[in-house]
Amino acid sequence: MVKAAGTFGRSGSHDYMLLRASSVIIFLFSLFMAGFFASTADVTYQNWSGLFGNVWMKVFTLLTLTAVLIHGWIGIWQVLTDYVKASGLRAFIQFVFSVGLIVVWLTGLFVLWGV
Repeated sequence: MVKAAGTFGRSGSHDYMLLRASSVIIFLFSLFMAGFFASTADVTYQNWSGLFGNVWMKVFTLLTLTAVLIHGWIGIWQVLTDYVKASGLRAFIQFVFSVGLIVVWLTGLFVLWGV
């Protein structure tokens, strides 16, 4: 029996949708930032803090950090299950990467909302 792709259970279809959605968000953020750097002649602290002082930019950045967390989490799981056959080593590497991703997300959260 095939489950619906929109369920909250762990399935290949669900992972596929999460990876595609997170990659679109990361791409849009990258495109926006490239446009910002291309259109701003001199990037100063005032320009940078003015950009990230907006609530919509904080939300967009936090959404992107969440997309990076999801994308990295699923990506590292897929790579490790394909290439690392020793379950103990795979669990350790996945744990290290997962902690790193959570630290990046939390750091981004505190930096964003601390401005």
